Parts: sequence; structure tokens; C-alpha cells
Amino acid sequence: MRFRDRHHAGVLLGAEVADFHPSDPFVYALPRGGVPVAYEVARALDCPLDVLVVRKVGVPFQPELAMGAIAEGGVVVRNEDVLRLARIDEETFASVVSRERRELESRVKAYRSVASPLSPVGHTAIVVDDGLATGSTARAAIRVLGEKGAAAVWVAVPVAPREGMEDLERMASRFVVLARPRSFGAVGVWYKNFAQTSDEEVRALLGESRLA
Repeated sequence: MRFRDRHHAGVLLGAEVADFHPSDPFVYALPRGGVPVAYEVARALDCPLDVLVVRKVGVPFQPELAMGAIAEGGVVVRNEDVLRLARIDEETFASVVSRERRELESRVKAYRSVASPLSPVGHTAIVVDDGLATGSTARAAIRVLGEKGAAAVWVAVPVAPREGMEDLERMASRFVVLARPRSFGAVGVWYKNFAQTSDEEVRALLGESRLA
């Protein structure tokens, strides 16, 4: 299955999530690419949309490979397997975390100018991204929302690898995925249009969702 773009993926994913009838849901997008997908999921569920800013902590010599993730609230998630295989020491890890923290804080400030945070207390918090590769950012999001009092935390994505998601599936109250190819490659392979989502688009979709 290949999706035309993120909005198309979101329409399909929204229909799938709605079939599970989540109780009192809030949708939390992982920006930037997860926001157009989550926008359509929130529309399908007729529920509020928010963002949860999470930054991948990439291996310095291979930034696309996540050795961990950070999120709002000071959460740091480590991928011990990657750290060991890439031989990353604590000083290097801390340095990358510090750099990503500055970017995360900048994003939070930009997005919160149009949408104040929604408290997940007592709600089914549905984490949405445009796809998962290692799952590090989704793991961070589950921890954040759980610590903030969500009644349940679901993860919903259009595409994820068939292998390597076992611990994430255990962490999430429900894991909804449209496609789980055996040969995964990268998230962008499964989209015909995978153009980068801009901060301006994120703000526009957030603002529109709050006016709906």
C-alpha cells in the first residue's frame, strides 16, 4: 500500500481508528510530518487535535538512525541497542540531546502560539505520526502522555515495520497500523508525495482544528 500524501493516509487511518471506538479521544500529532495525518484522524473522530513535540536524537554520523528521543516535559528515551552498536559514549549522547532540546523548545514556542496544550487527563490519547521507523519518538510520546494522566495511550500510524515494534506494542494501549511491510526501507517510500511539512503548515492546521 502506498499513500498519495499525508492527508490521504490520515483519511484512511482515521476510518480505521474510528472502528475501534476510542473513549473520549484526543489526538496528539508528532510534528511536523504527523500533523497532516493527525488532522484527518481528528476530523474522523470529531475530537480535538494537539501536538506533542518530540525530537529524535540521531547518531552523529548517521542522523536518520535514532539512538533516542526527547519530548516536552524533560523526557529522554534511550535506544540502548543503537547506542551500543554505534559505540556512542555518554558525553556524545548528552551533547546531541542538548542540541535537540534547543530545537524542541523553539518548536514548542512556535506551535503554542496558535494552540494551547490540551490536558490528556482521563482521555484516550491517540499518538499519530506519518509512520514509524525505529519507534523512538512514539515511545517518548507514550511516556509523556502516561505521566500526564491519560486514561489510555494509543499509537496510530499509516505504516510501520513488521519487525522491531514489539516493545512499543506492549507500551501502547492499542497499536493501529494500516500497513506493516516485511521489507520496510524508510517511511517516505510508502508515500507518492512525501514533501517536508513546514512549521507554517503545522500552525495553519492546528489553528484550523481549534476553530472547527
